[in-house]
Amino acid sequence: MMEDTAPSSDHPSSTPVVTPGKGFTKTCKGGVVVLIGGYALLQLIPGSINYLAIIPAKTIPFVWTLFTAGYIEQVLPGAIGNSLGLLFCGKDIEPVWGRKELLKFIILVNFISSILAFVIAVALYYITGKESFLTTPLSGFHGVLAAFLVALKQLLPNLELPMCFFWKIKAKWMPLFVMTFSTVMAFIVVESINFLPTLLAGTYVGWIYLRYFQKNPLTGLKGDPSDDFSFASFFPDFMRPVTEPVANTFDKLCCARSRAGHQALPVSDPSKASRRRERGEKALEERLAGENAGGTIEVTSRGESDDTNA
Repeated sequence: MMEDTAPSSDHPSSTPVVTPGKGFTKTCKGGVVVLIGGYALLQLIPGSINYLAIIPAKTIPFVWTLFTAGYIEQVLPGAIGNSLGLLFCGKDIEPVWGRKELLKFIILVNFISSILAFVIAVALYYITGKESFLTTPLSGFHGVLAAFLVALKQLLPNLELPMCFFWKIKAKWMPLFVMTFSTVMAFIVVESINFLPTLLAGTYVGWIYLRYFQKNPLTGLKGDPSDDFSFASFFPDFMRPVTEPVANTFDKLCCARSRAGHQALPVSDPSKASRRRERGEKALEERLAGENAGGTIEVTSRGESDDTNA
């Protein structure tokens, strides 16, 4: 599942050769302050969770929790893990998207994921009859992190992400791995099922936005219609006969209007979309290489100037 065919020498790779960011961005550092601050607030004022996290039984009067829940961490491991995820994912994504687009993505995914998590919790209550689905506080940044993994799949699909010890997994398979692992853990550790709705919602919302609505910085088009970023591409090839019909059904139900309105999306010719994406990726590589070269030239010039003055 993790193997890839090497690209031919006469055809540019569909993956941008972009090295991971050298440092954490100010935007992501500010996000970490918010996450740690949210956790600290709960420790100082435990009762504030009733007004900041999503409690499905109280969400209708407390609708602002749909905005705040994503930034409130209830446990220390979650605060640390999500903070690290924000730093390391953000340093690769923000240089390509820019600060404004990154913040827009975070706010959008957090809000819509919160709505979906609320709907799923209420549905589970009516299906199972368990009141815990209505009274358990739902919060955390993990929905956005799931969407970040989708973004890395789009931008740097062959980037190897370390998991544990010597095992690494390519970014294009990370969303599937996280969803599978989280689903299995939900059956083993009952408490972890509270994270599953937000993770699933974050993954799907992130893909919908990047697939159909974001102005792609690599191609200049609205959305990313390439086969490499289709819903079926999240799954191994042997699952395509099952996933493609399901993906097409969801596509028609959820995004037919969006697709019909986007004349720039060459959905009928995926090969042209891939070539445009490759040209955009090549331009991005050249721009980043130029910026790095510019920094080197500036340092060299300063050194020569210092030698002359001496």
